[in-house]
Amino acid sequence: MSRSPRHRKTWGLLARLLLVIALLPGCRQSTRHAPLPEGSTVLAFGDSITWGTGAEPGEDYPSRLAAGSGWRVVNAGIPGDTAERARGRIAETLAVTRPALVLVELGGNDFLGRRPEAAVKDDLRQIVAAIRQSGAQVVLIAVPRFSVVGVISGRLPDSPIYAELAGEEKLLVIEALLGRILADAELRADPIHPNALGYRKMAEGIANELGRVGLLVRR
Repeated sequence: MSRSPRHRKTWGLLARLLLVIALLPGCRQSTRHAPLPEGSTVLAFGDSITWGTGAEPGEDYPSRLAAGSGWRVVNAGIPGDTAERARGRIAETLAVTRPALVLVELGGNDFLGRRPEAAVKDDLRQIVAAIRQSGAQVVLIAVPRFSVVGVISGRLPDSPIYAELAGEEKLLVIEALLGRILADAELRADPIHPNALGYRKMAEGIANELGRVGLLVRR
């Protein structure tokens, strides 16, 4: 039975509405995951923010996350690292650590070096592919576009490449967290690094998102 023009218009509007809802940040990758048990190895793979620059040893976000989750969180952050260089070390790092989950925080140094965002996105895609090939799950931590104006105004929006890549590769992405921290003078050690409190907030935010999708069960 054919629908009337009015019914076709109504169905068209409904389809567009559902598409918009599906693309909202809060709806992206809401699928529940099996929880990782205590003692699981989680790899924190990134740059100086993963390493913990700006805080004392043990105050970095991987250490905070380990303390709150019961997981063995391996800190594989290298200060100054780029997505381009990290692409070359991911395979060996995975082989040594054999993680069940990898948290990827990269791109900030690429942006500071004015690399094209499309190239950074391609590097991240290759890192994600290597992680998946190892059998581990992967979560992206979105990184903001750094600017002096953004720091002054208190607004540091994420580069869009993280949401794009998450949608294309069906990944969980933790959005806006790092940008909010770096936009708050009380949470940063310098314009591009959190301080100890900032890293604590970062670990809490990551834990909340992992808990929301079922990967982390609070002790």
